[in-house]
Amino acid sequence: MSGSEIVDVALLRLDPGVPAPQYARDGDAGADLATTENVEIAPGERVLVGTGVALALPAGWVGLVHPRSGLAARHGLTIVNAPGTVDSGYRGEIKVCLLNTDPRHTIALRRGDLIAQLVVQRVAQARFVEVQRLPSSERGDAGHGSTGGIDAWRSATDTTKEQA
Repeated sequence: MSGSEIVDVALLRLDPGVPAPQYARDGDAGADLATTENVEIAPGERVLVGTGVALALPAGWVGLVHPRSGLAARHGLTIVNAPGTVDSGYRGEIKVCLLNTDPRHTIALRRGDLIAQLVVQRVAQARFVEVQRLPSSERGDAGHGSTGGIDAWRSATDTTKEQA
């Protein structure tokens, strides 16, 4: 991965029959994770599958397990708790809780299929300091939907159409 920091992560192959995590291309952020199981996931069903690997991430680093965009776009397969968190102190098998969001089709996974991506990055721990009042900011307490979301997009699109 040229131009990026490289960190050594100890990897224990619990199932040598499936691929170890690897980056598909130079510069990729996520290393592909494979499943150790043959499993069928019915519409709306979730299932926990193993990857056959355990890691020892260095202190100050975290592994984040993300869905694969192609599986999500083509089949509706996602990860329930995306991104899943692999803490540096965890030494067990990385497992992925998959969810079939397709309303009609069962998804069949075979042993060795690539199911998720692992992003390894630095992480800071916060020291939470209780205060009586938070400092002000431009945003304030404007939360869910405060930037307009789809309504703002529609409004901008309608304005563009009117100007055309």
